[in-house]
Amino acid sequence: MSMKPSEERYCWAPFMGGVFLGLLMILTFVISGRGIGISGGLTRVAAWMQELVSPELTAKSEYFAKYFADEANPLDNFLVFMLAGTLVGSFVAALTGRDLRVEILRGPRIRDYQRLLLALLGGFIIGFAARLARGCTSGLALVGGAELAVGSWAFMVAVFAGGFATAWFVRKQWL
Repeated sequence: MSMKPSEERYCWAPFMGGVFLGLLMILTFVISGRGIGISGGLTRVAAWMQELVSPELTAKSEYFAKYFADEANPLDNFLVFMLAGTLVGSFVAALTGRDLRVEILRGPRIRDYQRLLLALLGGFIIGFAARLARGCTSGLALVGGAELAVGSWAFMVAVFAGGFATAWFVRKQWL
């Protein structure tokens, strides 16, 4: 789907997104005493979904059982609300920017199903890596970077270097 030249498009200014993100970080610290990041929210939703399907398996799971300790509800956590807010906020931003549509963005040398498979594979790798690292990129980069943590800055340098190196290998699918 491409836009016709006559269609007007409203995009939020990037610096405004940065200002809102900074205000959100401050608000999150004030309200919860913690920074932002939603990979923990996804884990809690996954634990809740597994409990719905197989409570026995969840009770035996060393990983998911802790979310139900003392009859706790894994969805009763600020990370889950942050996850929901991210989804709703993204929808509102796309809607107000008149940019809400379903499309598959890809280069001319790759088919739709290949793009979707690569996106799914990349999503699994990123999700696994976020849990392995005990946090997502946004939490580490934004919160750690704002706290001037050396490890966070080193991580972001590595992320950008890795992104540039990977781009060389996948560039033909987009050009």
